[in-house]
Amino acid sequence: MLQAELSRLLAKTELTVTAKQQQLLLAYVELLHKWNGAYNLTSVREPKAMIGRHLLDSLVVAPYLNGNQVIDVGTGPGLPGVPLAIYYPDKHFVLLDSLGKRIRFLNQVKRQLNLTNIEPVQCRVEDHQVAQGYDAVISRAFANMTDMVQWCRHLPSPTGRFLAMKGAAVQEEIAALPDFVRVTAVHALQVPGQNAERHLVELEKIIA
Repeated sequence: MLQAELSRLLAKTELTVTAKQQQLLLAYVELLHKWNGAYNLTSVREPKAMIGRHLLDSLVVAPYLNGNQVIDVGTGPGLPGVPLAIYYPDKHFVLLDSLGKRIRFLNQVKRQLNLTNIEPVQCRVEDHQVAQGYDAVISRAFANMTDMVQWCRHLPSPTGRFLAMKGAAVQEEIAALPDFVRVTAVHALQVPGQNAERHLVELEKIIA
């Protein structure tokens, strides 16, 4: 049933997902469902609902993810980082969260699914230090855009981008942004099976 739902929704996108990748995505959902009872990782309780609300909602940003070094800030149970890491096995994903239970879950995901390209890190985003900077700093349900760019200001490389996954009211948040960033694109996202409006906002730092 879960395989059929995943295949049905993927068919409504332009994404190319191999059979092996689909197996990994479903194994991730099964782990998320198993751990959710004890760890309360997501309010979505049913595995079938997780496929649309979590997997597809994460995967639809894949065409806009440039560069090889990515950090998912406020990753929670690994969203969007884990689905994107499965889709892009050659990119490296740091999955950052301040809660230990989430990082314990993600380390289990890494071991069981053999996802060598994810690196779960327990840390507050303000305290996370990086030498080179990231090509992409992505967040899904982390904070409003002003807080995101303020707290993550030190994370992008000189050519790196912020990628903020948002709902409907993006213009209000854009209007309130600080002057050290500018919006380079706003992408309307089509998430199969989901009626809510979704957008991806790309931002870059303005180098004085």
